[in-house]
Amino acid sequence: MNVKTQFSIKDLENLSGVKAHTIRIWEKRYNLLEPDRSQTNIRSYNLENLKYLLNIAFLYNSGFKISKLANLDTEELTSLIKEHIGENKEAYYLKKFKMSMFEFDNHLFNKTYQELAAKKTFKEIFTTIFIPLLTEIGLLWQTGTIDPIHESFISESIKQKIILNTEYEQQKITPSKDLTFALFLPYEEVHDISLLYANYELTKAGIKTIYLGANIPMDNLHYLLKHKHEIIFLTYLTVQPENQSTKDFVFQFTETICAERMCELWVMGPKTRNFKAFKSPNNIHFIDSIEGFISRIEMIKNS
Repeated sequence: MNVKTQFSIKDLENLSGVKAHTIRIWEKRYNLLEPDRSQTNIRSYNLENLKYLLNIAFLYNSGFKISKLANLDTEELTSLIKEHIGENKEAYYLKKFKMSMFEFDNHLFNKTYQELAAKKTFKEIFTTIFIPLLTEIGLLWQTGTIDPIHESFISESIKQKIILNTEYEQQKITPSKDLTFALFLPYEEVHDISLLYANYELTKAGIKTIYLGANIPMDNLHYLLKHKHEIIFLTYLTVQPENQSTKDFVFQFTETICAERMCELWVMGPKTRNFKAFKSPNNIHFIDSIEGFISRIEMIKNS
């Protein structure tokens, strides 16, 4: 599969937030972009056009008039952006990460991350930058604006940062309690970024973890009960179990894993949104946000 390097005007709208109608007006009035055109007059934009428009959109949303921006060259735009980062920080860093994605530029991704790390905690970076970035990229992938390989680049880059920060916390803290969390994704579930982040928060709190990762058959989990006396299972349901309701999944867990002895399961993720629609077993706890998860960790830590 060829990596996308040509974009329609609708792609530019999705990526920049500037309406296609507005882009056409800017082209006509200010000669802002020079797209290629097909024999049927359909616009086609290259990667440089996209990067240029992202810079224009950032400054336009920061309050600059398009009539002024259209007269600036790339160097002048870059200088102006640096002067006004503080006015729209999240948008600036989202723009930089998207640029790194389109060029598959690890150096730019890491440099942007280091700029953030000098100002924010990792939790702040993850919640205010990475989550919005992943949400936006997921929508762009679903609409065909970007290729799956673009989404993979960003996802894997973010995973690396979570793992590095988790390893750093592991070196700092010696877990003081016997309690252990076992983190897993259901069979055929592969979306593990949120589970990795949960592992980071648990590690940071000084709680022991067993990170099992993705694609774990449920009946394999009972082996852990033979090795750990005090254990809580944690899972994150994004798209799996596909052919089973959340209700059936948690009841199956209780019957399969907790038959030997009582054990807890914490459940997070999009597939838990309707958990209030049924009465779950007492050993099942649904958590609907990162803040709710961290609050529960603090309760355990201080108990």
